[in-house]
Amino acid sequence: MTTTRPVAPAVSDARARVQAVRQRYARRGGRATVRGRAYPAYLVALFTVFYLVPVVHARSTSAASLSVSSVSFPAGAVPLVCALAVAACWGGQLAGRFWGPLVVQPFLLHVLMSTDLSPAHYLGTIARRRLAYAGTVALLSVCSAAYLATDLFDRPGTALPGLAVLAGISAVAATAWLWGQVRAVRDNLLLACAGGAFALVVAGVSGAAPDGLSGHWLAVLVPAVLAAAIGPAAFRALPAIDLARLARESARASQAQAYAFTGTLHHALDLYRPEPRGFTSALIRADGLLRGYLAQGTVRALRTPGRAVAAATLLAAGGASLTHGVAGSGGGPVWGWWAAGSVAVYLGSGWVGETWRGLRDELTLAPLFGERWGGLLARAPAWPVVAVTVGTCLGGGLVVLLRRPLADGRAGSTVLLVAGTVVLVLGARFLREMKLHLPLELLLPVITPLGDLSGLRVVAWQFDGILVVVTGVAVMNAVPSATGSAALAICLAACCVWAGLRRTGWAHRGVFARLHRG
Repeated sequence: MTTTRPVAPAVSDARARVQAVRQRYARRGGRATVRGRAYPAYLVALFTVFYLVPVVHARSTSAASLSVSSVSFPAGAVPLVCALAVAACWGGQLAGRFWGPLVVQPFLLHVLMSTDLSPAHYLGTIARRRLAYAGTVALLSVCSAAYLATDLFDRPGTALPGLAVLAGISAVAATAWLWGQVRAVRDNLLLACAGGAFALVVAGVSGAAPDGLSGHWLAVLVPAVLAAAIGPAAFRALPAIDLARLARESARASQAQAYAFTGTLHHALDLYRPEPRGFTSALIRADGLLRGYLAQGTVRALRTPGRAVAAATLLAAGGASLTHGVAGSGGGPVWGWWAAGSVAVYLGSGWVGETWRGLRDELTLAPLFGERWGGLLARAPAWPVVAVTVGTCLGGGLVVLLRRPLADGRAGSTVLLVAGTVVLVLGARFLREMKLHLPLELLLPVITPLGDLSGLRVVAWQFDGILVVVTGVAVMNAVPSATGSAALAICLAACCVWAGLRRTGWAHRGVFARLHRG
């Protein structure tokens, strides 16, 4: 006698079938627990009580640092609104190319891909929900920034139009985030060019037209029109999405999350490095030998053109901001511009090529690469040093040409401070790139009257390069003489190099003896 199990009736509705798959996946044991959700809520409560509430209270009892009345908002702010909308569009596209809203758990995506459902049925729901979350978070963020930095919400005449403009910009960022993932590179470039051209035309029309109702409507409608044009076109591309590429992106994102949760954030970022392409034979000369270190660095940078362009942009912009801050306006250096430029140069120094990673591998894998490499520290960083110096000098030289002449007696000190900052940035970059696995001693508790502060040590280890740059610039700004600041920067860079060598284990094996043998 055979027993037959009742067969569940077939579910014809695609939405119900997707919901059934998601419910079955949620019950597989990996569902979030109450305790797991309570800890993030606890952190949010601490942030709100100890940071957000005092900041909001301080803003409500003091004048705003920026006033929007000077630009007759919103009629006179159409160029600014266009620039913000285009920046949000480009930023959303770029974020979507790396981590888009359709990135899900690899197992769940595999289950959904194994069914006969169209991608639009199970990806559409995910996209709509995550775009709603992203738009809400973006709106709250920009509104908070506008409230804390400007007087936009102090008067009803500017509050409602300003809220509409910020909502439109948030919608543009959210829809462009989806567009960047589901559309091809050619379509993304086309949207970027079309959005920039549209913003230029609208800004030109608003400048030619008299202020009034037309300017008011233009400021509100520009982001709304962009969002309305991008959103439906992005959703229409869901049925034809490349599922193989989406599976690879989901797998990479899952691995990056695992690295980030275990404290090795730099390994997670390494997963998103672009793959080198082309120019393979250019590394070798006609006689079969490798080219020089500068030529190798140039070729390797050209093998990742997008990253090289980003590095050149950051270095030039950072050099301009750095020089502008160091030169000052007559009362000494401006620390904000100085620090921002230093951070930009630091970021650009890591994108100029793969030389830093090659140097780390040769330092940590001595049995593989041999023992006679003492001169490596002088040869391998040649390309990053030259690229960072040239990029920074180009940006700084442009600022000097535009601001000519500089203040009396500031030319020599400007050169010293810029040179010292570049040396400090290179030392901080060396310290960051020599990073390996998270040291176990950082996980030991640090008991203080304020609680366990071991998490602060882990955060400081993750972002040690940026902390060194910002702290070093602050200390240099406090030193009264330019010569003393440059000497201090050189000493800090030397400490960073020594700490980086200790991370690789090289300092424990006789540094000076190996340098002599190299």
